[in-house]
Amino acid sequence: MNSCPDVPGSAGLARSTELSQPTGSAKSPEPPDWSAAREELRDLLAAAEWADELVRDAELALHELFVNAWKHGGSSAPVVVVVLLADQALRTLRVSVADDSPALPEQRTRAADPFELSGRGLHLVRSLTHRFGTAPHKRGGKRVWFELDSAA
Repeated sequence: MNSCPDVPGSAGLARSTELSQPTGSAKSPEPPDWSAAREELRDLLAAAEWADELVRDAELALHELFVNAWKHGGSSAPVVVVVLLADQALRTLRVSVADDSPALPEQRTRAADPFELSGRGLHLVRSLTHRFGTAPHKRGGKRVWFELDSAA
C-alpha cells in the first residue's frame, strides 16, 4: 500500500486520489465543475460500504470547501485530494481542497443575518465532520481539510 505524506498514520491507506481541473487564465463568474471530485468520493465510499448518511455529509462538506476555494481562495480550479485510511476498528476519510491564497479561512463568530446569502459554510463543515482544519501548502496557498470517521 502507498502512504500519503500529508496524512499522519497513512500506513493503512486504502486509496488516495488527487483530482484537479485544467487551470484557466481568469476566474470564471461561475464555480468550476466539481462533478469529478464528487463522483470519486461517492465511488470510494460506496466501495468501502459507508452508510448513505455519511456519504451525503462528505459530499456536502466537499462542496462547501470546493466552492470556498474558488470564491475566497481565488482558484479557478481547486485541487481536491481524497484519502481513505483504514485500520482494525476505524475508517477515516480525509478530504483536502487546495487553493492559491495563503489567507486562512475565518469562521464567523457572530450569528449570521438570516437574510445573508453566505457565511455559514465553515460552520456547516464543522457540524458535518469529525475534524476540520487548514494547513499551509509548500508551494504557496493552503489546504483546507476535513475528516469523517466510520466504524470498520
